[in-house]
Amino acid sequence: MSKSLRVISLFAGAGGMDLGFKNSGFDIVWANDFNKYAVETYRHNFGDHIVLGDISKIPSEEMPDDIDVVIGGFPCQGFSVANTKRNMEDKRNFLYLELLRVVRDKKPKFFVAENVKGLLSMSKGKVIELIKSDFEKIGYKVDYKVLNAADYGVPQARERVIIMGNRIGMENVYPDKTHGPVIEDVEIEKQLDIYDLEQQKRLNLSPYVTTEEAIGYLSDVRTRNEPFKLDGKLIYNHVASENVSDKFWGRKHDVDQFEICDYLREWRKKAGISVKKIDEIFGYRHTAGHWFRKDNNSGSIPKPEDWWMLKELLGFDDTFDKQVTEFIEKEIKFEQSLRITNWDRPSDTITASQPEIHVNKKRRLSVRECAIIQTFPGDFEFKGSLNAMYTQVGNAVPVRLSEKIANKVKESILKSIDKQSIKENQVISKVLAIN
Repeated sequence: MSKSLRVISLFAGAGGMDLGFKNSGFDIVWANDFNKYAVETYRHNFGDHIVLGDISKIPSEEMPDDIDVVIGGFPCQGFSVANTKRNMEDKRNFLYLELLRVVRDKKPKFFVAENVKGLLSMSKGKVIELIKSDFEKIGYKVDYKVLNAADYGVPQARERVIIMGNRIGMENVYPDKTHGPVIEDVEIEKQLDIYDLEQQKRLNLSPYVTTEEAIGYLSDVRTRNEPFKLDGKLIYNHVASENVSDKFWGRKHDVDQFEICDYLREWRKKAGISVKKIDEIFGYRHTAGHWFRKDNNSGSIPKPEDWWMLKELLGFDDTFDKQVTEFIEKEIKFEQSLRITNWDRPSDTITASQPEIHVNKKRRLSVRECAIIQTFPGDFEFKGSLNAMYTQVGNAVPVRLSEKIANKVKESILKSIDKQSIKENQVISKVLAIN
C-alpha cells in the first residue's frame, strides 16, 4: 500500500488515542477539541491539524475527504456510572451523534469510539444498543467490548468500552490480552475461577506492569515546573499538587460492613444471581465477592455508584441507601480513607481530577507520573495550568492500548484491500482470457 491510512479524530483531547494510531502508522489529517489547553498540548506535540471549537458547529464539509478511519472518545460525563443522575435528557449524552454524523458523511472504512464502562448499564443497556443501532443503520457492522488497559501492558487498571464498526465486510477484531495477574499465593489461587487460571497459563501472559515499575525511578526526584535532565533524558511536567492535607469526601454516617454484607447476601439470594455473574455485569474481576464477604475483615462496602447499580440489579429496598451513599467533606488524614496509589500492582484509574497521593506521602502523583501510567512517551509535553494538565492526562486513552487497537484495525483494512485487489485481478484475468 503506497499511501498512509488517513484518520479524523473527534474529541481528541491531548491526543492519547491519536498517538496510538500514529504509532501504528496512521496519518491523523484532522482533529478537533473544544478545550483550549488540550488543543495547545495537541498542537505542540502533533501539529496544526487540530481545530479548536464546538464540533456540533463545524460542518462536515470543512473536514478532509478520503478518510479511512474516524476515532473519538465522545464526552462521558452524562454516561458515567459515577453520575447517579445520568439520563437521556443530558445533552452531553448525545454528542455521539456528532461522531455518527461525521462517520455518515465521510464514510470511513472503520470507526473506533471509546467511553466509560458505565455506558453499558445506562437505562439497563438500552443506550448502548441505541448507539449500536444508529451506526448499523448507516451501514456499519458494530461491536463493543470492555477492555482493561492493564491486560495490554499499561500500568493501570482502567476499564473502558471500545465501540468498533466497519463497512468493508470484515470482523471487528480486538487485541488479544498480553498481561495478567501473577498467581503466587496458594490462597488467592484457590479463590480464582479455574477457567481464568487455566486460560492465563495457556495464554502465557506476562505479569501486570506495576506502578512501581512504571514510575518508581521518580519517587525521590524533586518536582519542578521546568524540564530537567535525569540520567541523560529530559523530563517534562514533573510537577505535582503538594497539598495532601486538604479535605475529602467521606461517608457521613457510620457503616457496619458486617451488617451491609448480610443485607446484600440476603438480597442476592432472593435475586438468584451468583457473585461471578455480578462480577461479569460490573466488568470486575473478583471484586464483587468482597461485598458479600466478612471473613478475615476482607469485606468491603460498595462505592455509591456501585451501590445504585447493585440496587437496580438486586432490587433491594432503601434501608441502607443513606448510610452508604451520603458523603460530606472531612479533613484529610493519612490514617483515614484517603487513597494512596497502588505500588505493587497496576495503578487505579488515572482520573481527570487531582490524582492519588504518592506512596512517599509527601505529594500527589505528578503530571509526568500520571502520563507515564497512561503510557505517554517521556518527550510528550503537556501545556496549561497544573489542573489543566491533570485533566488532559486523566481524560486520555492510554497510548499503548490505543496502539494495539489501531494495529488490529490496520490489519483488517490491509486484508480488505488485498482481497479487493485479488478480486480485481481475477476479473482482469477473466476478461483477458475471453478476449
